[in-house]
Amino acid sequence: MLKRKALVLTTAAAAIAAGPALAAMEATATTDLNVRSGPGPQYDVVGLIDADAAASVDGCLEAANWCKVSYNGTTGWAYGAYLTAPLGGEPVALQSSPQELEVTTITYEEDNSDGTSAAAVGTMGAVVGSLIGGPAAIAAGAVLGAATGVAVDPNEDTVTYVTENPVDPIYLDGEVVVGAGIPQEIELYDVPTAEYSYLNVNGQTVLVEPSERQIVYVVR
Repeated sequence: MLKRKALVLTTAAAAIAAGPALAAMEATATTDLNVRSGPGPQYDVVGLIDADAAASVDGCLEAANWCKVSYNGTTGWAYGAYLTAPLGGEPVALQSSPQELEVTTITYEEDNSDGTSAAAVGTMGAVVGSLIGGPAAIAAGAVLGAATGVAVDPNEDTVTYVTENPVDPIYLDGEVVVGAGIPQEIELYDVPTAEYSYLNVNGQTVLVEPSERQIVYVVR
């Protein structure tokens, strides 16, 4: 099968409209969490919120599970399922109780001043499915806990192989985190002399435990 390098998506500047200026809230990342240039898996990764670190949240989209965040001098968008704030003494995902947590609702408007249409950007990275679960499993509004036990520390040869043999990206709703599951219909690629498979999800190469189809390592 022909293997091609992943498409690199570029996006124009974004305009945020949130009504009157409101104080940002703090939220904690339940895992190492990407910060992207826009609210979706097709956008470039511009930063990373460390697991258990607090980020400033300006607000979240009402119709999608993405929040505008700032962390270590980087501003962008993070997936709300992996951001929590305290409610009744317990950490609760922003997506599960936005009203109770008083999460500000904001909107996002793409500025296509570079001539790239929204339709063209969507075609370059069409979402074909959804990642399954992850370390911030949500049920009845409660965070069930981390799945960090699935993480691995691969040897250098494995990382070198997947880096030097890139495959076409596929885009799945959600975020690339250790513990998230890959749908059955998505093809995995073998890593010679290693027990892992790999693929490119949302623009990032990941190692996958093939029997459980769980992400065990994100190549950054």
